[in-house]
Amino acid sequence: HHRAEHWVVVMGIAKVTVAEEIKILKENESVYIPAGIKHSLENIGTIPLVLIEVWTGSYLADDDILRF
Repeated sequence: HHRAEHWVVVMGIAKVTVAEEIKILKENESVYIPAGIKHSLENIGTIPLVLIEVWTGSYLADDDILRF
């Protein structure tokens, strides 16, 4: 994709994979994902996962997302 992303966990626990690195994020923790890097998100908690997702870059539409 053509944009960088910044995710901030508001509620819950997230398992985030960025390239080959796995991070566990709790409330008020965040991760930066550079443009063009494969990444995934999983709710590993018992409550719904709520996060804020901020996109930055020259192309901010979601029609370039590839699902794995």
